Amino acid sequence: MLGTYSRNFVDPLEFQEGFADPGFQVLAMECGKFEAALTVVRTGDLVVRRGHISLPILTHSRIPKPWRVFFFQLDPDQAPILHSGREIAPSEIVCYPLESEHHYRTPTSSLYGTISLSQECFAAYEKVLVERGLPAPSAMRVVRPRPAQMSWLLTLNKAVTDLAATSPDTLLHPEVNIAIEQALIHALIACLADPGAEETHRPSRARLSVMSRFERVLAENANRPLYLAEICTTIGVGERTLREHCLDQLRMPPHRYLWLRRLYLARRALALGDARSTTVTMIANDYGFGEIGRFGVAYRRQFGEAPSATLRRAPDLPEAVRR
Repeated sequence: MLGTYSRNFVDPLEFQEGFADPGFQVLAMECGKFEAALTVVRTGDLVVRRGHISLPILTHSRIPKPWRVFFFQLDPDQAPILHSGREIAPSEIVCYPLESEHHYRTPTSSLYGTISLSQECFAAYEKVLVERGLPAPSAMRVVRPRPAQMSWLLTLNKAVTDLAATSPDTLLHPEVNIAIEQALIHALIACLADPGAEETHRPSRARLSVMSRFERVLAENANRPLYLAEICTTIGVGERTLREHCLDQLRMPPHRYLWLRRLYLARRALALGDARSTTVTMIANDYGFGEIGRFGVAYRRQFGEAPSATLRRAPDLPEAVRR
């Protein structure tokens, strides 16, 4: 299937829905005007993404089983991103294991890219382009190619996504698609197989497993507030252990993460609500905010508007947010 997608967003919930991935979650970490852009190019066996987000964010994502996914930053001057407990510099590529889950947190605005392709397709190209194998890693792998190889990959990603944003019809030509697909995969494998590349720290699989179980409990209870003791009992770890893992991978304790999650659940409920039959107090109580005054202050600080404004605007929100 060939196609392109390029869109701007002004709401974190809308941006989250733009990925069309139920496993993707994004939380803005600062108040301010949220602006994001996402460009996607699909060329048969390859999916290329470029994204820009104006505020610091915290995300959780799941890698689907048949896909190899590679993440990198597109601005060489931006601050490192905290990725599964490790700071990733713009000169590095993150190689995800098949069917894995990860968190990353940005300290400022960010410009990033990803390349996704099936394991079967990756293996076929790898067999032709390199003599040694590049098997799917069992844990997150971080590679730092030589600057020339990395620059080639970033230049191709920008050129392809710029074309999708400005002249998408060009990418519908079969020969153009084939050329793009081969050039990008060649550049990617050249980075990963570069004999001068440095391979750095891999996060603990045990630690990733705890965070995966943590997020699974949250996903299974997406429409109600959860509390720390209940979660620890369900996933089978002590509060101290979960706190250590959250501080390592999220840079915040679990109770703060749960509080942010409840605030976003309340925002989604307000966005879906009908002001004729729903009140801010009802929704605040539903998500565990007993003091309506404090809820209003925290909500305004996080989203830049009063909860009543979100509720009144609900019928005019984009369909993606309403879903």
